[in-house]
Amino acid sequence: MDFREYIEKTVPVSDADWQLFSSKLENRIIKKKSTLLEVGETENHISFIEKGIARFFIPKEDKEKEITFGFCFKNEFISAYDSFLTRKPSLYQIEALSTMSVWSISYQDLQEVYEKTAMGNLIGRLSSERLFLIKSKREQSLLNETAEERYLNLFTERPNLIKEVPLKYIASYIGVTAQALSRIRKRIS
Repeated sequence: MDFREYIEKTVPVSDADWQLFSSKLENRIIKKKSTLLEVGETENHISFIEKGIARFFIPKEDKEKEITFGFCFKNEFISAYDSFLTRKPSLYQIEALSTMSVWSISYQDLQEVYEKTAMGNLIGRLSSERLFLIKSKREQSLLNETAEERYLNLFTERPNLIKEVPLKYIASYIGVTAQALSRIRKRIS
């Protein structure tokens, strides 16, 4: 599915709007294990993932203690959205877990698209709603579910995550050690 198809699943886009919007898009290839955004950098893009997987994490000196708190996949928007909106430095990093192809629009270009097209506000709304729902669901999960329930829900809702993401990141994401995740996996198999 291409970016325009994805957007037009929600609302039709005029050719003129698409022309302006797509002229602002930059296709970026990000190599596996590369950093899309460092702690302390201000996010300057909202991107649409055409291919690949990224993780959001809080780095620690001891790599084993890094806290993974999010993943993004193909046909999803990706951004350190809080930093993007506030224009303040990010408190976390985004890393490519596989080689990624993304379509990015800069903050400045997006403001122009907002002003000049009907579609601009739709893009803003779609990306912010998507990023908000992921964040909200994760918070609810951490507050209301056991680690085992979080793992089983991940398995059901995002089976690609279990297949394509290293277990140490999944363990961190559900809030347990790798050893605890191993015990959970043994119990449910």
